[in-house]
Amino acid sequence: MQASDHRHSAQGGRVVYWGTGRRKSSVARVRLVPGNGQLIINGRPGELYLQFNPTYLNSVKAPLETLGLDTEYDILVNASGGGLTGQADSIRLGVARALCQLDPENRKPLKIEGYLTRDPRSKERRKYGLRKARKAPQYSKR
Repeated sequence: MQASDHRHSAQGGRVVYWGTGRRKSSVARVRLVPGNGQLIINGRPGELYLQFNPTYLNSVKAPLETLGLDTEYDILVNASGGGLTGQADSIRLGVARALCQLDPENRKPLKIEGYLTRDPRSKERRKYGLRKARKAPQYSKR
């Protein structure tokens, strides 16, 4: 196995596929492990972590559902930074990247659905003399 190859045998000899996703200020390190479709984020069940929000849950599992693998792999995630929206989108990207490692044939359908596109939008830095990135103090003529 090469150093650049991200998959390795761990957890009792099972093959693990890795993917890293980023969105806004969130980073998600995702592992795909053969299992029955569980989602575990930071040691907690995914439904609990994402507050039972169907939008976030569907977003995270969408790449697996596109390929019809939603009940064949467990998703284990370490997520940090940002809020739930950023974390959910970063997990989705991480899952899609891990699926590309699983089989290079998976890349095309994931690319068509847009799951491999890293969303570059992030919060703009604050500039001096302004209240936020672009909001200026109220103008007073006198």
